[in-house]
Amino acid sequence: MLHGEWIPAAEKNSRRLLVMLHGLGDSLEGWRWLPEALDLPWLNFLLVNAPDEYFGGYSWFDYPGDMAPGILRSRKLLFELLDDLRAKNFPPEQITLAGFSQGCLMTMDAGLRYPHKLAGLVGISGWVFEIEKLLAELSPVAKQQRLLVTHGTFDPLLPFDEVRKQVQMLKSAGFKVAWREFPKAHTIHGETEISVIREFVRAGYSGIGK
Repeated sequence: MLHGEWIPAAEKNSRRLLVMLHGLGDSLEGWRWLPEALDLPWLNFLLVNAPDEYFGGYSWFDYPGDMAPGILRSRKLLFELLDDLRAKNFPPEQITLAGFSQGCLMTMDAGLRYPHKLAGLVGISGWVFEIEKLLAELSPVAKQQRLLVTHGTFDPLLPFDEVRKQVQMLKSAGFKVAWREFPKAHTIHGETEISVIREFVRAGYSGIGK
């Protein structure tokens, strides 16, 4: 079971929810600023800790090394989390799954295999694990999912060109991907990037009742 922190929407009785997955060595504490920054009063937030301890923070899988077992385990845990939220009357179509770095990888890995349509998938400064395998294991609703992928042209950890190549593969496979590049390293490019995320998240709920 994954440990998370719930930050309720200012607007009462909202079922709209953003689930945020942190990067390697970080924790949910590193993302407590996000609700205020996005400034969407009708949006609940669930900030989630990865399952493995890692130098004072947490990780979703071993890195570097054999990543596959940890990714598979974390995917299962995220499926269980989304199913539990669904059982608590947070419908998948009102849930945005978002992640940074390792959290981005898990967002794409789990989100495109999860059998229910979500409000959106947001991948920040991350990558896709074994993209050919993922494309062979897509859920029946995968190509209906809304995708936003952002990356930094100066990212020293995950080369920009490699990630852009993966996004092109997703587009060629029939996905509608909103791809945004920023002059940044392995981080968030301030309000410029936040505003892009805000508008993508907002659009995912247009026409949906609270």
